[in-house]
Amino acid sequence: MFGAMDFMRWLNSLDELLYEVMSWLLFFPLTLMRSVFRPIGIMAEIEKEAALPDDQRYKAVLSPPLFLALALLLAHAVATALGQVDTIVLNHNGLANLVNDNASALILRVIVFASFPLFLAARLVRRSGRKLDRDTLQLPFYEQCYPAAVFALGLGVGTSLSLDLHGIANILGHGIVAASISYYWLVETRWFARTLGIGHVRAAGNVLIGLFEGTIFLVVVAILFSG
Repeated sequence: MFGAMDFMRWLNSLDELLYEVMSWLLFFPLTLMRSVFRPIGIMAEIEKEAALPDDQRYKAVLSPPLFLALALLLAHAVATALGQVDTIVLNHNGLANLVNDNASALILRVIVFASFPLFLAARLVRRSGRKLDRDTLQLPFYEQCYPAAVFALGLGVGTSLSLDLHGIANILGHGIVAASISYYWLVETRWFARTLGIGHVRAAGNVLIGLFEGTIFLVVVAILFSG
């Protein structure tokens, strides 16, 4: 009897998992479109949803960390489709030896790109005059994941295309990279100005410092895992 009940629980879990994974096929592009064309709106919506119970959040969009992870997975899929292999996976020196397959490489990328929302969120909390702790940091971090996912996707796809030997793909790739960086800075500048009630010049300066901190973290990780 115990075995039969255990099997039924497994079937129910499989049913929920299958629905959840298949729903990503619909809600990922919807979340992506909203993040690209209405970034401030989707970030403000997450701010309002913080007051809702956990089971009522993210009904019409993917949760922020999941959206960031799937964006990086898509960028990795594009690189794989173009025949490119992750250099960290090929490297077996030093810490790079810990990253020996695509799954571990993806986890490392998620950690690296999640640093941008982390540093920007921390800066936002400090500039708002609030005490920086795990509670005050969580909501700003979640809000920051949406533009960071668009940035990571654009940067990943653009870099992959720029490495292609075909002239058009190379030019397109560099254009996507430039557009992604510009998008990220402009969206964050608007968000900092809106949230902190400051001018866009000061907001742009704060964002630049946050992006610099994230870039330093990215460079340090790259050095450590390059052997």
